[in-house]
Amino acid sequence: MRLPLAVSVGVATGLAFGVSQPRAAQGLTATVAVPRFEVDPAWPPKLPNDWTWGVPTWVSVDKRDQVWVLHRPRAAAPEQRSKAAPAVVLFDKNGKFIRAWGGPAAGFDWPDTEHGIFADYKDRVWITGINPRAGGDVGRRSDDMILQFTKDGKFLKQIGGRDVSKGNTDTANPKQSAEVYVHPKTNEAFVADGYGNRRVLVLDGDTGTFKRMWGAFSNEPLDPPPPPPRPPAGAPPAPAKPVVREGPGPQQFGIVHSLEVSNDGIVYVADRDNSRIQVFTMDGKFTTQAFINRNEGGALTAASLAFSPDAQQQFMYVADQSNSHIHIVQRKTLTVLHSFGRRSATPGDFQGLHHIATDSKGNLYTAEAQVGRRAQKLAFTGMSANR
Repeated sequence: MRLPLAVSVGVATGLAFGVSQPRAAQGLTATVAVPRFEVDPAWPPKLPNDWTWGVPTWVSVDKRDQVWVLHRPRAAAPEQRSKAAPAVVLFDKNGKFIRAWGGPAAGFDWPDTEHGIFADYKDRVWITGINPRAGGDVGRRSDDMILQFTKDGKFLKQIGGRDVSKGNTDTANPKQSAEVYVHPKTNEAFVADGYGNRRVLVLDGDTGTFKRMWGAFSNEPLDPPPPPPRPPAGAPPAPAKPVVREGPGPQQFGIVHSLEVSNDGIVYVADRDNSRIQVFTMDGKFTTQAFINRNEGGALTAASLAFSPDAQQQFMYVADQSNSHIHIVQRKTLTVLHSFGRRSATPGDFQGLHHIATDSKGNLYTAEAQVGRRAQKLAFTGMSANR
């Protein structure tokens, strides 16, 4: 059984399930036909071998509509850790388990804290990690590598290594990268090199050779300043920096957490910690930006991006990690049309909405890190006008 999700801006149509009204969407009164979804509570199916999940962190849908889920086995509950599935889990388009693989092995540096997965048009699977961010699953060593495998889990290539990055000027090594997207038309790997660095990094998809990079507003990406010294014992804590909710925002990226390249060759970058999407040409020329839910609360309101599967990619879906919404955005204007979801454990709602992806039928797949610790499927059911 699938449970309906009603999208809402103003008054919801149909049976409302898991509906909220983000402030970013308030005040829109035009009637717009937008996608509608129903949550599939039977997805993902039960894993074989009595395996359990750790923390699902990322999802990717390949050219066959197979769904790849990356999770963190070491983050499973202590009593279940010995039964955690391998880090990479693959399902077919009907939700049937195909295989699982991944984890530390000889010949490469497996990330200590798994983060991103992408299955590209050549059936290569790219893996990124972000240790020691997000608490760090294994000590303080840094995941300064991107791994590439076949779809069956055979190791192909490593770009970078552990504890090797020299920062934003280093063209040979990433640093705690969030995501990779390979653009089929150019065979270029666009890297959201955003946890340890503050840049978009573009590499050759076959060799991993550096091609170009850029920062926010096309600025040179700079390393952040060192943290201030800790106050002496007994001294009052330093005042928190005020939250700026107007103007263009910082001249450097916060965390480049996700990116997508559209069919018409436009690069969309989710600058998560600055609550904005920045738009660039393929060569890195900044063109425009838009803030997503900047004033509702929390900074992680632009965590992940995905496009609708139509040729024009009319809609862009934005995962709002702080507020547990999915925003439906008109891609070419960056206008928020509708939003759905709220913070709860109910199927179809979200807790720590970390990443989203779409398949060729328009279905949405989500990964909830932190509190949610689950993957979900939201089945596309058609278009509906909202009044």
